[in-house]
Amino acid sequence: MKKMLFALIAVLCLAGGARADEGMWIPSLIGKNYDEMLRLGLKLSKEDLYSINHASLKDAIVQFGGGCTGEMVSGSGLLITNHHCGYGYIASLSSVEHNYLDNGFWAHSMQEELPAPGLSVIYLQRIEDVTDAINHAVRRSKGKKAEERIEAAIKKISEKAREGGKYEASVKAYFAGNQYLLLVYKRYTDVRLVATPPKSLGKFGGDTDNWMWPRHTADFSMFRVYADSNNEPAEYQASNLPYRPKKYLPISAKGVKEGDYAMIYGYPGRTNRYEVSNGVALSISEMNPDIVKLRQERLAIMKRHMDANKSVYLKLTTRYSQIANYWKYFIGQTQQLKRLNVVDQKKAQEDSFTKWAGQRKEYRGLMNRYNNLYNGFRPYVRSLIYYGEAFKASALARLASGLEPLEAAYEKGNPPADTIKKYTEALEAARKSVMKEWDLPTEKELFTYTAKTYYQDVPKSQMPGIYAQSIFPNYGSDNLDKTFSEYTQYVFNNTFLLDSARFHYFIQSPSLKQIKDDAAAQYAISFVRNYEKYIKPHYDQYNEAKGQYAKEYQHGLMEMNASLPASRGGQKLMYPDANSTMRITYGQVKGYSPEDAVEYSYYTTSNGLLEKYKPGDDEFDLPKEVISLIKKRDFGRWAGSDSVLHTCFITNNDITGGNSGSPVINANGEWIGAAFDGNWEAMSGDIAFDKTYKRTIVVDARYVLWLIDKLGHAENLIEEMDIRY
Repeated sequence: MKKMLFALIAVLCLAGGARADEGMWIPSLIGKNYDEMLRLGLKLSKEDLYSINHASLKDAIVQFGGGCTGEMVSGSGLLITNHHCGYGYIASLSSVEHNYLDNGFWAHSMQEELPAPGLSVIYLQRIEDVTDAINHAVRRSKGKKAEERIEAAIKKISEKAREGGKYEASVKAYFAGNQYLLLVYKRYTDVRLVATPPKSLGKFGGDTDNWMWPRHTADFSMFRVYADSNNEPAEYQASNLPYRPKKYLPISAKGVKEGDYAMIYGYPGRTNRYEVSNGVALSISEMNPDIVKLRQERLAIMKRHMDANKSVYLKLTTRYSQIANYWKYFIGQTQQLKRLNVVDQKKAQEDSFTKWAGQRKEYRGLMNRYNNLYNGFRPYVRSLIYYGEAFKASALARLASGLEPLEAAYEKGNPPADTIKKYTEALEAARKSVMKEWDLPTEKELFTYTAKTYYQDVPKSQMPGIYAQSIFPNYGSDNLDKTFSEYTQYVFNNTFLLDSARFHYFIQSPSLKQIKDDAAAQYAISFVRNYEKYIKPHYDQYNEAKGQYAKEYQHGLMEMNASLPASRGGQKLMYPDANSTMRITYGQVKGYSPEDAVEYSYYTTSNGLLEKYKPGDDEFDLPKEVISLIKKRDFGRWAGSDSVLHTCFITNNDITGGNSGSPVINANGEWIGAAFDGNWEAMSGDIAFDKTYKRTIVVDARYVLWLIDKLGHAENLIEEMDIRY
């Protein structure tokens, strides 16, 4: 079986029939796509794309802050990513007096750069296939035993690769566990803010334009990575030196035209392209609508308080943006999954698979097992969603849930001092994090809403005991708003978690009685234990079975693809789902037609920026200096051949969340812009790629350079970069 698996992967790596714009490809295996890349116009060698023996494009790419991508654009550690990727760090460095988020920031020397606490970047050193070693460790084990052996093998391989802490290392599963790769990184933790446009530019269009084309957003920010005197990672010190990357990207100021080659490196977070029809149907009918409903009300509550107070706005704006981004994402995904009939597409693929599998005993009944799995899990889906999107939406509830393991330890007897210390230190860290974004009126309103809506919407048989044992006996009435408003007041008035003196007293002398007497603790613990007892077992069982079925299904799809001739749909290049590891996608600059009689150009300009401008509007306002520069047509060397400033463009590259900030690279290996969004018509892309509509939205390099030059007057940065005209 193992020999057959490796043969299948080899066939898939060498098969023809690639679709240039679909696929998130593993860098170390990108050679299998090389001929297609050349056909589209690439002028680089395979070694230029990925190498462990000399500097290659992979060495210019970082995972930024754990959830985005960034790229090196100078030999002195200068880095570009998206504005929305740097947003949280910019907000944390801002105050009402020094509001870098609203006003922008431009460092005119390295001495002016601002350390960004908590921000780090990682550089990929190498990728190694360790599938053979993992499979050897598992051998004939099944179920829990197999999982334990896989975990042990991964731990052993990773520890060896870390070389005593010199590197970070992880082993990731690909093709649902049919392949395992070791990835080795270096992490740099001294990262400083260099430049950011005002939010009115960096987030131009706000939630209205989010996931939409055409766009005019200057979605970029700049940071610098620092290292010790040996160019190695070091904690922040004023004496640290700019990091000298193995590779950085030159910048093209020549612009792009339709049909140009475009390549993206980055860290896409997660796709689910091999999901079965049952899973898609469940997302459309239940999961996505529940997430949208809960997030929409949370956003409305937060916005009311943010609009009323600038300091509250600065505290909450990062969390608000994160919630809003995927609120709109799930709306769009649901619409497009329906519009493109993805459930029917998946069913057709499953029927073909079942027909091909025939009497092969290893795949016999697989689709029926999938069907039974989803039917069994469906009754618990709402409780799962509401636990994460309602209960955990309350910062106080999240904080208080940290008391559950400590209460459990006390209930078992007298816990040892090191156990108490472990839990109290975790609670201290959690409180410190919560208080950075704490606004009492906002949190009270969120608590009231989430407690009430959980009661209204979740099946009563799956309800936490706190409702029947405390809330309704003490505060119940015919008016639910009154019930939960009064209960919220009681909880907030009767918890030590919000009183610094009482909290620190508890940390010094914790006791079971203090936890039992704390209203917030008892509310949260009721939810946690209800989840652990009644919901999590079903979720764990579902995940375990789904993981095994997915492994079997993807193995079967690879086997079917390898066995069928191209005339019957076989011999296609296959790629694994995204899993937050570096990938390469390639395609072309390309417009599209979203619907009948509508044609979208591949680029936008400063003309459109002014057309969208609304003075004083939260989403479409513009700095006066930018308006003046555009009206005077003061574009300098950054104008296009049409004498207009180009702001954004689109490509047909395949990206997803995590690719934010990814470099878009031309055929010569030059930076032409930063990817920052996808388009509304292809919001189904994480589950089903659509070649007709899928587009990546990119901020044009010339727009970035124009703002650095004309708005920031940061000639020092222009001179530092290798700009090619």
